[in-house]
Amino acid sequence: MKTKSLGYLVAALGIVLTAVGLWLARTFPEAAGAMAALPYVLIGLGCGAFGHGVGALANAAVFRKHPDVAREKAIEEKDERNVAILNRAKAKALDRMFYVFGALMVSLALMGADIGVVLLLVAAYLFVAGCMVYYMCKYQKEM
Repeated sequence: MKTKSLGYLVAALGIVLTAVGLWLARTFPEAAGAMAALPYVLIGLGCGAFGHGVGALANAAVFRKHPDVAREKAIEEKDERNVAILNRAKAKALDRMFYVFGALMVSLALMGADIGVVLLLVAAYLFVAGCMVYYMCKYQKEM
């Protein structure tokens, strides 16, 4: 029941965000700077939230009608083999991300992009690297 009410809440939030974004886009068509992009960000977030909420409601309806499917899904999500595959895929993606973000930062800096954009990307890169080091230390102490 909790999933169902959360699905309704997220779908309603999506509708509200989309409506606010559309209202801002119509009310302030000549906005500048960040205010020019805000309505479209809200529309995108609203559409995503609405889709997520409706998807959760659809899943809840299917699982309510077919409890055997819900049980199989729960077993599949908790299966050690699937968890190991997912963790390995995440690790490979993180390894690739370091090279991609590094190349992107260098190319943006060489193209003369705004320093704020480059510094934000560097901060995000260092945050992810710091998280990786933190969890490596944490897991080494546990094992």
